[in-house]
Amino acid sequence: MSNRLQRLFPPLVWLRGYQRHTLAQDILAGCIMTVLVIPQSLAYALLAGLPPETGLYASILPLLGYTLFASSRTLAIGPVALIALMSATAVGHIVEQGLAGYGAASLGLALISGIMLFGMGAARLGFIANFISHPVISGFITGSALVIIVSQLGSLLGVETHGGNVLALLDSLISGFSDFSATTALIGAGVIVFLVVSRRFAKPLLETFKFPKPVASSLARLAPMVAVIATSALVAGFQLGANGVAVIGDLPQGLPPLAMPELNLALVEALLVPAFLISLVIFVESTSIAHRMAARRGERLDPNQELMGLGAANVTSAFAGGLAVAGGFSRSVVNDEAGAQTQMASLFTALGIGIVTVFFSSLFHFLPEATLAATIIVAVTTLVDIRGLRETWRYSRQDGMALVATLLVTLLIGITEGILVGVGLSLVLYLYRTSRPHIAIVGRIPGTEHFRNEKRYTVETDARVIIMRVDEAIYFANAQYLEDRISEVLRQRPGATDLILMCTGVNTIDASALDILDTINTRLQSAGLRFHLAEVKGPVMDRLQSTRFMANLSGRVFLSTFEGWQTLTAHPSDPGAKTNS
Repeated sequence: MSNRLQRLFPPLVWLRGYQRHTLAQDILAGCIMTVLVIPQSLAYALLAGLPPETGLYASILPLLGYTLFASSRTLAIGPVALIALMSATAVGHIVEQGLAGYGAASLGLALISGIMLFGMGAARLGFIANFISHPVISGFITGSALVIIVSQLGSLLGVETHGGNVLALLDSLISGFSDFSATTALIGAGVIVFLVVSRRFAKPLLETFKFPKPVASSLARLAPMVAVIATSALVAGFQLGANGVAVIGDLPQGLPPLAMPELNLALVEALLVPAFLISLVIFVESTSIAHRMAARRGERLDPNQELMGLGAANVTSAFAGGLAVAGGFSRSVVNDEAGAQTQMASLFTALGIGIVTVFFSSLFHFLPEATLAATIIVAVTTLVDIRGLRETWRYSRQDGMALVATLLVTLLIGITEGILVGVGLSLVLYLYRTSRPHIAIVGRIPGTEHFRNEKRYTVETDARVIIMRVDEAIYFANAQYLEDRISEVLRQRPGATDLILMCTGVNTIDASALDILDTINTRLQSAGLRFHLAEVKGPVMDRLQSTRFMANLSGRVFLSTFEGWQTLTAHPSDPGAKTNS
């Protein structure tokens, strides 16, 4: 029971060896993270179309929910740009249908996403993320990042924008350009320049002042908070809010009471699909970051525990008045570089943000929205992966086309449509590739027991024995292709008496494929040929043993291809033998 509890609640493992110096490192990391996370949380709440304080609420209790179940010790949870944009898109559709208000729909989305994530983790369904290929994820993230950048141009220029894709956003930007505020644009542009320069030069500059590299890196990442303080002071000092510069304004002081989001059947039905898609992206994005962090530390990551942790974080966010949350790359890197040893650092971060929310929220009254827009733009530029697009296109045109298609749909139609197309393309590409597996005619490397593709190597073959190697699992989508390929080869080699199916690459044979193999066996037998198998893997053989196919097999099952070669061919000097290249 103790081991089961430790697997379910990983903190029970690392808390046993928790020491004072570990506590000190976690406290320091928590303090640094508090300063970093606050401007991000405010910005991403606005990106999600919610009041800015929502981002603070989503950065407190969700960290506790994640810590209870998570296997990662340094992944930092909170509002992130991609999930905020997906949430805004999904919730916008709900509001348009009149099913709920913006806040209620957002809380419902976080709750249902959290329940789905936690349920998938409890059911050990961590493998589901594998159904979205990396090129598709890359195209979706790049497209989403570009949509985010365009969506923030309005706040950067003092123009109101709306729309779920780049075309709609640009159209509203052009239509409302008469509201352009030069002062707002100067503030936004200045923040962008400052953040870009800080990203490039702050760390080397700090290192010249003898700061240790980890400390210099962490401090350099606090540039957004410096921008928040400087621009807030500028707006307050020169009363720029009265001159058309949009500011955050008064934030509610304190925390909202814990409450169950208001849901009804119609709202739940409308949220199911977007919640599932958001859950997938939350899991894929978060675990990819967590895997990097774990690899750097030599730690083990459990995807199913991560699902449960992410689920608990989103459920608690819904009850705490927040929004959907995920693991963030920049905050996780800072957390790691600041010296965080365990998830206690996240709890200290939550405590720090809670104190600021309760006692110091009034300090953000003069914070310009343009500063937050600039912060978002600079942050998401790292998600635009043009290099990955070029490399994918060069390596595989099919993957490259899937990436480009996902990117274009995300840009021109919408975020939800982009991820749906991406998931669909991932599955279609998998089925296409595996439906036409590589099937090679192999021969023996002279003087060895090795068999290779006769088109690539100089090999010995026998006119009477055909050896075919299938480099894929045999299942319903490719079984007919295998039968057609065998028929084609037999037409080309009319003198054959035996066919060996070399199964080194066959991990599974499903029921549909078994029927096809039985049909192949019958046809070969009717044509006077024997059908043999070689190098069948143990688990596959276990399932074949009691089948009708094995009972009717006209040939034998050889332990190795060489054994089949020796048994079915005369000897190396046989007149039927020949050499191919």
